[in-house]
Amino acid sequence: MSDNHGMHTLDGIDAFCSPFHHRSPGESFGRMFNLAPLSTYPGALKELGKQTGPMDGSTTSNRTNSVAVGDVFFGQFIDHDITLDVMSSLSSNTDVTQLHNARSPSLDLDNIYGDGPEAQPYLYSSQGNFAGIKLLTGADLTNPTPLEAADLVRSVHGRAIIGDPRNDENRVISQLQLAMINFHNHVVDHLSADHAGGELYELSREYTTWHYQWVVVHDFLVKMCGGAVVNDILGSGCKYYKPQFGDAYIPIEFSVAAYRFGHSMIPQKIQIQKNDSALELFGSLLGRGFEPLSDPRGIVDWLELVHSNAGRNVQMAEKLDTKLATDLLKLPFISSDSEQSLATRNLLRGQSFLLPSGENIAHAMQRPQAEIDSVTINARTVAGNNIDISTGTPLWFYLLSEAETIGRETTAGNFDQSEGLGPVGARIVAETLIGLLESDARSYMTVNRNWEPSDGVNVSTLGEMLTF
Repeated sequence: MSDNHGMHTLDGIDAFCSPFHHRSPGESFGRMFNLAPLSTYPGALKELGKQTGPMDGSTTSNRTNSVAVGDVFFGQFIDHDITLDVMSSLSSNTDVTQLHNARSPSLDLDNIYGDGPEAQPYLYSSQGNFAGIKLLTGADLTNPTPLEAADLVRSVHGRAIIGDPRNDENRVISQLQLAMINFHNHVVDHLSADHAGGELYELSREYTTWHYQWVVVHDFLVKMCGGAVVNDILGSGCKYYKPQFGDAYIPIEFSVAAYRFGHSMIPQKIQIQKNDSALELFGSLLGRGFEPLSDPRGIVDWLELVHSNAGRNVQMAEKLDTKLATDLLKLPFISSDSEQSLATRNLLRGQSFLLPSGENIAHAMQRPQAEIDSVTINARTVAGNNIDISTGTPLWFYLLSEAETIGRETTAGNFDQSEGLGPVGARIVAETLIGLLESDARSYMTVNRNWEPSDGVNVSTLGEMLTF
């Protein structure tokens, strides 16, 4: 029988009644909350997430007012920087203690730097003054074509030679990888007048990484989680994610549920060039990953996808709610005998990781009962009478309902529905990313809490970084 994701009912049901294992130092993943897991009939989860089901947003576009499409793909880039789980399955319960994170749980850009120029020299220039300092792109090929020059450097088989292969799985993320590589290379140019050799590489990597970290905290998290929760964490510290210094881990409430909020914000179509038509997300130009750029229309003009001072009509993300673009509910790159709905995959994955209900986590966070009730009622209304989630709302679906019902706390006491994560989701995401920085001995928050973008780079937003 097939062992593809989502094809079986869950094995090991006894685990739902067993005491949880408490995380030991050095384990890659762990739990933010030690709560009883939710068990929902798998058929209900499949009905909830299927194409034409209650989460199907069809092809209707309902865009946010404040979050650009580029911000959502940047969220994917961040995910690829901090976590890679290649072991878990949808078809059986997952023992979190046995999972290995193939990425470092740090916002250190190892998805572009790899293990550095000594361990992975093929990622770096090998000639001239910048040998072992600048990262390679397609523009470094001998006599590159215009398309090669606008692409990642690739092997003869078309595979991108980069720190994390997932950053080539669609055209937008591969172009974002290229933009981040170019940002590092431009920082090298900026610092090269006063530094050289290994010192230039280390300083350029630190500058690049610290500016990236600043953007994550002060731009990305503010947009996705709201300024109120970010300011509270920066001022009062994390309440729920508290790893020992130097022993950071990825909470499964974050990786399996909360940080999958971006799936709701991905549009069916995206316009990536000025005055050009919008392209299908999974069409031939944007959706076919792991192959060379073959059409100039696939080159992303980041001024179209991120906020900047250019005055462009920026493409906005879909609202953060309980709907997903219909194409995401029938993924074309998943075989027909597997679960093709991204929503259903998320719901089944949450159950296989023994996640608690959204209500139980909200109670653990001491959210008001009236707020919890409103989120639950909305979730059950969306699900409809024929889908039974009366035992509790799956955490990922609860957080989408919370964003739709309560919304992002943009400033203290001011909430904007569907513009970002609600109180529970925002707290999980923001505490995890800020907590990872505070656990990293090399981050700007640990090395120099007074640091801010300066020294001529002065990049403080995603738009400034991708167009530096």
